[in-house]
Amino acid sequence: MRLRRAIALSFLAPALAVAPATAQEPPLEERQIIAPGVKAGGIDVGGQSVAQAAQSLDLALRPHVERPVLVKSAGREFELTAAQARIKFDPLRTAKRAYYEGRDKGPGVEVELALKHSDDRVRAFAERVDREVSRRPRNASVRITLTRVFLRKGKSGRTINEHQLARTIDKLLADPDRNREVRAKLNPDRPAVRSRDMRRRYNTVVTVDRDHLVLRLFKGLRHRETYDIAIGSAGFDTPAGLFSVQSKQVNPAWHAPNRPWAGSYAGRTIPGGAPDNPLKARWLGVSGSVGIHGTAEEWSLGTRASHGCIRMRVSDVIELYRRVPMGTPVLIR
Repeated sequence: MRLRRAIALSFLAPALAVAPATAQEPPLEERQIIAPGVKAGGIDVGGQSVAQAAQSLDLALRPHVERPVLVKSAGREFELTAAQARIKFDPLRTAKRAYYEGRDKGPGVEVELALKHSDDRVRAFAERVDREVSRRPRNASVRITLTRVFLRKGKSGRTINEHQLARTIDKLLADPDRNREVRAKLNPDRPAVRSRDMRRRYNTVVTVDRDHLVLRLFKGLRHRETYDIAIGSAGFDTPAGLFSVQSKQVNPAWHAPNRPWAGSYAGRTIPGGAPDNPLKARWLGVSGSVGIHGTAEEWSLGTRASHGCIRMRVSDVIELYRRVPMGTPVLIR
């Protein structure tokens, strides 16, 4: 009797071992049923299991999710592909969101897609578009020669708002249903230095022509007057360069340098207006001890006779002094 029971149990044991395998439950994603009317990306996944919804979303949305963005600007087109933007769409995660939000909030809820992209890649793309279509503005400038003052007018450039473009692309990539064609508006990019700035800055210009021994006055970028002058003699050359009026004095005192050529005046200060003061009427300092002044030795005009300064007739220097403000550019060449 015991033998027959043992044999019967030996046959029953394999059957008991197999029984749990035949009763194994399906995966959780197949057992979780999404509430009716729940949508993701505009797709109704209600009544589907999470696994079925993931497959439905992948088939319906991936072609839209991975569409490139096309940017048009300045007659050119730029394409940002899904790979370049590093777009990642997770339909299974989206389906799980649909299940849990449908369960917690009830039927008819719209869930957000599990969709992301690289913000850095989008910004880099927008910056590249800006570089390709932008044109830098040109600042106005002035070129001074002895006989003319040339104004090179400023010119506006163009640019796009790359930050706004990046934000727009971010929104498009987050919504696969939206049109992914963007027109990036070109905006004027004004120069930092405009023509009127140059006209104001160079409203008055003085040039000293050492070869022809004349001084020219320009007002409003136009030549207005030419004056005869004397300049430095050999060994006391009037310096060349672009300077500016650094000081102005009426009847200036003369601080005689302690040099042999100053003779008995060396190291002395001769008051302004004194008969033996060689600086007559007005002084416009341009470089160190070199300046423009009137002279009683009008016979020296048209020659190289000074110790570096620029001599003028008294009447001429008084007129020049009145018309030339501090800071006026002075070109000596």
